[in-house]
Amino acid sequence: MQAIFLSREEVARRARQLYETTIRQNVEVEENIGKMVIIDIETGAYEVDKTGVKAAHSLIAKHPYARLFGICIGYNVAASLGGVMERVNK
Repeated sequence: MQAIFLSREEVARRARQLYETTIRQNVEVEENIGKMVIIDIETGAYEVDKTGVKAAHSLIAKHPYARLFGICIGYNVAASLGGVMERVNK
């Protein structure tokens, strides 16, 4: 399988597009707010868990060369150092 190199920006763009168009309505429910959704940008597969680690391992087990991107459900950032994470209202 020949690898196609993508910039970090392109990986993020594709992941956010998938999230906005197909994933958000499935995962953005109250019990998932603050959890991580990990997205395989090539297949559109995704998994949710508290930190994203188990989700990433599960997706890699299915597709070893997956290009993954994580999004914190309900927030614009995954973590904050010395600041406050504000909830996204959409």
